[in-house]
Amino acid sequence: MGGPEVLQEAEVDQPRPGPGEAVVEVAASGVNFLDVYHREGRYSLPLPFTPGTEGAGTVVEVGPGVADVAVGDRVGWVEIPGTYAERAVVDSSRLVPLPDDIGFETAAAVLLQGMTAHYLVKDAYPVQGGDTVLLHAAAGGMGLLLTQLITHLGGRVIGTTSTTAKAELAKRAGAAEVIISSAVDDLAAEVRRLNGGQGLPVVFDGVGAHTFDASLASLRTRGHLVLFGAASGAVPPFDPIRLAHGGSLTLIRPSLGDFIADRSELLRRAADVFEWVRSKALEVTVTGRYALSEAARAHSDLEARRTTGKLLVVPDAAAVGRREETQS
Repeated sequence: MGGPEVLQEAEVDQPRPGPGEAVVEVAASGVNFLDVYHREGRYSLPLPFTPGTEGAGTVVEVGPGVADVAVGDRVGWVEIPGTYAERAVVDSSRLVPLPDDIGFETAAAVLLQGMTAHYLVKDAYPVQGGDTVLLHAAAGGMGLLLTQLITHLGGRVIGTTSTTAKAELAKRAGAAEVIISSAVDDLAAEVRRLNGGQGLPVVFDGVGAHTFDASLASLRTRGHLVLFGAASGAVPPFDPIRLAHGGSLTLIRPSLGDFIADRSELLRRAADVFEWVRSKALEVTVTGRYALSEAARAHSDLEARRTTGKLLVVPDAAAVGRREETQS
C-alpha cells in the first residue's frame, strides 16, 4: 500500500478457473478512483493484489458449473479486482455479455461509471425535469457522464472544475453553468447566485473532503447530498446535527455494489447504459491509454487531475499510442 510507485509489473502463473468462474483475456481495463483507494489501503484488499476492478475481453476458459457464459463470449465486468492484467479470473455470474455494437474499450470505459451514474440519477436521487443540480468535478470521466445523463433527464447542471479548459469540456457535455473552484471565494454563494439566490435540491459530490462543506451549504431546505466518492480525501467525522441546522438535509453515501447486488439488476443497469451509448445520450471519451507497465503513471495522472474523460490500461501495446478518440 502507498503511492503510485508501489505498483509493479510482474509475471505470474496463468490463472485457472475454479467452479463457477471464467478466465477472460483482458482487452482493456478502466482506471478509476476506486483503484486508487485500493492501492492506498483506504479500501483494503489482501496483499499482494492485482489492481483494477473494471474490464472487458473474451472468455478463454470456464470452470465447472458455468452456465452464464461460454468460451469465445465477449464480456465486461465491474467490482472484481484483478483487471490490470493480460488475463483475469471472474465469477461468471458477474460477467455482462457485450452487444455486438459495443466495443471492448467502450465497455471498459463506461460500465463502472455508467452504472454508477445510472443508480445515482435513478435511485440515490431520482433527477426530475427542472431540477438544478450541483455536480463537482464535472469534466472528469464520471462528471462528463453524469452531466450528460442529468441533462438527458431534463435537469440543469451547475458544474465545478479546476481549469478553464475543463470548464469548456463540461459545457460541451451539457452543463448550463460551470464554476472554476479556485476563482471564487465562496463556492456555495456562487452556486446560489447562479440559481436565483436559492439553494439546490441535490448535490452530487465525488470529491469529498475539499467540497463537503460547500456542498451542504449549497442545498435548499430538505435538500439531498449524494456523496459518492472521495477524490480529495475522506470527509472528516461530523455531528449529524449539522444536517438539521442546514434545513433538515439528507446525506447518502452509496456504493455501486449495493445497486447491482443480484444478476438481474446488474444486467438491467448494464443494458440501460449500453442503450444510452447507442442512442448517443452518453458519449464515452477515452483520453488516455496506458500499458500495464505504465499503471503507476495512470494513477499519478488521475490523482493530480491532469486528465479529463476516461483512462484505460490496455495489455495490447499497439493500442497505447492511439490518439484521443471519442467512442460510442
